[in-house]
Amino acid sequence: MRAIEYSVTGEPDVLTLVDRPLTEVGPGEVRVRIHRSGVNPTDWKSRRGNEAGTAVHPAQVPNQDGAGVVDAVGQGVDVALTGRRVWLWEAAYQRPAGGTAQEYAVVPVRHVMPLPDDASYDLGAALGVPFLTAHRCLTVTEDGPDRLGPGRLAGRTVLVAGGAGAVGNAAIQLARWSDATVITTVSGPEKGNLAGLAGADHVIDYKQQDVVAEVRAIAPGGVNTIVEVSPAANAAIDAAVIAPHGSVAVYATDGGPTMELPVRASMVPNARWQFVLLYTAPESWRPRALADVTAAVEAGAVRIGPEAGLPLHHYALERAADAHAAVEDSIVGKVLIDVVPD
Repeated sequence: MRAIEYSVTGEPDVLTLVDRPLTEVGPGEVRVRIHRSGVNPTDWKSRRGNEAGTAVHPAQVPNQDGAGVVDAVGQGVDVALTGRRVWLWEAAYQRPAGGTAQEYAVVPVRHVMPLPDDASYDLGAALGVPFLTAHRCLTVTEDGPDRLGPGRLAGRTVLVAGGAGAVGNAAIQLARWSDATVITTVSGPEKGNLAGLAGADHVIDYKQQDVVAEVRAIAPGGVNTIVEVSPAANAAIDAAVIAPHGSVAVYATDGGPTMELPVRASMVPNARWQFVLLYTAPESWRPRALADVTAAVEAGAVRIGPEAGLPLHHYALERAADAHAAVEDSIVGKVLIDVVPD
């Protein structure tokens, strides 16, 4: 089978197209014929590593997210899964041969979720990292729900920083599905249009508008949950608009590796600053998140593509390096690798 791998950390050009033997399925595992592989910032950050030129052994097949069809099942796995359409999550984490940038991936059965017949492989490959991250961000507030779905966030206000990004788009869609009032900040009209298409109720251009004044006009009592992509730049704003017992869920470090917290402004409302990383998130959260995201897909509540505020960028498997470079260069939209071209 064809696969992309890297045996040394570095720039996108360390990604190499190779022929690998078809992996046999072990107990508790499934083999998935990958149709689409999703590329996220976590994938290029893992590829780049802490220092370029560090040997990676065994070689790593990249990319955590993907979608395809179950090709084979191992001992202890229901044979009825064979032939089922699925989406994959954390396929490459701690599994050098498990990434989705290859024609067949073998992963534990818990790492595949059902993909409805009316949901595209594009959508399936876009779910894992962005939507699970968004779910975690939306469910860490102290007095908020730990599940998402219709009515779960009714009467609550969510602020999504960077609503045109992949996680921002996912957070908007999941929050609206759960009946929250959604405010988002963007850096210009084009991104504002994308955030609006995703379903945001209110869009604020932070380069042209006073974010604190605009948010307080919409939500005088403050916002219950903030999904934060740039804490170094936004900490003071977040503290100024957070509601009593609200939370700021920080899932990225865009804008700087450190942040300065306004102590008094955070203390008075008993605000929570919650840092979010999928790989080390509590196991008790994970089944809830997977169930809720799957339910949202089955309900037709999540979408991708330009009409949903998330333009798609397709690359052939042999152009995996270009796909990684596009994400690393912060292209607006979702980058997908067509392992099996449609």
